[in-house]
Amino acid sequence: MSDQDQTLKPEQAQAYWKANVRLITILLVIWALVSYGGGILFAPVLNNLYFGSLPMGFWFAQQGSMYIFIILIFVYAYLMDKTDKEFGVEE
Repeated sequence: MSDQDQTLKPEQAQAYWKANVRLITILLVIWALVSYGGGILFAPVLNNLYFGSLPMGFWFAQQGSMYIFIILIFVYAYLMDKTDKEFGVEE
């Protein structure tokens, strides 16, 4: 497909950008809830559970948010591929 075939009309480009921003916002909220909530707000409750020999609150604060962030990167890539196909701008 040539570059000219993938040019979006202004209203399509605006809808595409809105879908992208909405997806980013949702994923960042999930990451914030996991890292802030799991590592700080819910730490006293999570510390009653153990992941190996570590309290779950400590684990979320140190490792969990990084793992969730990496997972969210793959989720973003997958969902953006679907969005690109929906708008006809896939590679």
